Amino acid sequence: MKIEAVTIFPDYFAPLQLSLVGKASNAGLVEFAIHDLRVFANNNHHTVDDTPYGGGAGMVMMPEIWGLALDPLMLEATELIILTPAGKRFNQKMAADFAKAQHLVFACGRYEGIDDRVRQHYESEQYASRNIRVHEVSIGDYVLGGGEVASLVMIEAITRLIPGVIGNPESLSEESHNEDGYLEYPNFTKPAIWRDIAVPEILLSGNHAEIAKWRSSEATKRAEKNL
Repeated sequence: MKIEAVTIFPDYFAPLQLSLVGKASNAGLVEFAIHDLRVFANNNHHTVDDTPYGGGAGMVMMPEIWGLALDPLMLEATELIILTPAGKRFNQKMAADFAKAQHLVFACGRYEGIDDRVRQHYESEQYASRNIRVHEVSIGDYVLGGGEVASLVMIEAITRLIPGVIGNPESLSEESHNEDGYLEYPNFTKPAIWRDIAVPEILLSGNHAEIAKWRSSEATKRAEKNL
């Protein structure tokens, strides 16, 4: 898989060299390319934004600069992901779907966001006919300074689902979240008592059938608590 991001802060993506994501890159399982949006600005100040039509606070990122940056990246079967608080909520099922893709491009907006004509342009038939799809995505009901952090969250969630990234693939079957909304049960390790708090006795019993029932019950309680 190839993952690219367009941003005015390329250094934000330095963590991609760390942990499992970095190992996946070193192993050739995923390739990263980070592009500086300001390179495509056409003035000495490398301006990428302007005042919004219709008035209002803040600045809007200009479409022409985004077009120059994105056009070369729109390969066959590209998934263009525009990070925006107004987008569809990111979840585990979406991560699994993106993990099957060959090419992801993250458009990291700032200020009041990217001129909406960028989305409209890449959703047009000329791109749809090349299996290029546009996704507006949010990672939660809150506002960040920009799309970089949201992109990193998504990239980590997506890349760990690529075959070969996780050392023990069986661990994926007991994730804290799965595509059905399952929440993982609480986990414990040694010592059996820590600061006067004991591990639940059932986990020390060796009765795997009863342990499975307990874990299922605890997972259900967690799910109900989070409703």
